[in-house]
Amino acid sequence: MIGSSTPVAEGPLSPAHAGQVAELAAAAQREDGVAPLSEHVLLQVRHGGSAGSRDLLLLAEDRVAGYAHVDAVDSGAQGGDVTGELVVHPAQRRRGYGKTLLSALMAGTAGHGVRLWAHGDLAGAAALARSAGFTRIRALLQMRMPLTGPTMENPALPPGITLRTFRPGQDEQAWLAVNSRAFADHPEQGSWTRKDLELREAEPWFEPGGFFLAERAGELAGFHWTKVHPAQADGSPMGEVYVVGVDPAHQGGGLGRALTIAGLAHLQGLGLAQVLLYVDESNTPAVRMYTALGFRLWSTDVMYRRP
Repeated sequence: MIGSSTPVAEGPLSPAHAGQVAELAAAAQREDGVAPLSEHVLLQVRHGGSAGSRDLLLLAEDRVAGYAHVDAVDSGAQGGDVTGELVVHPAQRRRGYGKTLLSALMAGTAGHGVRLWAHGDLAGAAALARSAGFTRIRALLQMRMPLTGPTMENPALPPGITLRTFRPGQDEQAWLAVNSRAFADHPEQGSWTRKDLELREAEPWFEPGGFFLAERAGELAGFHWTKVHPAQADGSPMGEVYVVGVDPAHQGGGLGRALTIAGLAHLQGLGLAQVLLYVDESNTPAVRMYTALGFRLWSTDVMYRRP
């Protein structure tokens, strides 16, 4: 146990506690209008944490009132930072539980900088971060676009490029290699492993027919992986530009834009009314391209850091 006045338990999540964390996250999303935990963390809640990660539970009357997840030290980050996320149940807020969880989280990070994601850029999260000496260092934009306009035409691909869909059990290694090169400077996407990919292939939403691969002379040049989210608050599903990547050797010829449009046309063909995507605020060329296609800012996720 960590802490004194309020118990914070650390260790692998039992199935019962994993279920309570999922319920907590759903309650926070209903209250705040934004998911409090990333897909990356939720997958670890359901399937078990990765090596070196930590799970912290704040318990109130034997129920999970708060949860924090801390990834293993990122040796590629400045100073070898650790990255975490935390959430407190809406019914248990304003009791100091956020500070308690944050203190427990930081107690195991001696000698390392700490980076925290705050989804939705909520005032309460910003205040907690400031009070603990964190500084805002990064912003991830969620952008959305309606798909109810004129039917999208499949784009003209660059010379020599052909398009096909992903083949589970055959394309994993080639995709991981291109993903790593395309996102070499991206702290999350570029570090994906075979396990990260296979966990998502096992998800109910995975559909290889919406995972497009661009090839030139038999070699993978880029990709657009689309995703369909289950019914939203209005009862309709939503599409996502899950990830678009182009091998650096094939950048500069319009392949990224063509792949994006090909995926959007696919999602529109499924009858979806809206599509979302995430892009770093600092990635000006990508933000400009998505804006030109019709995407508009919906919400912002913020990363805070304390040395």
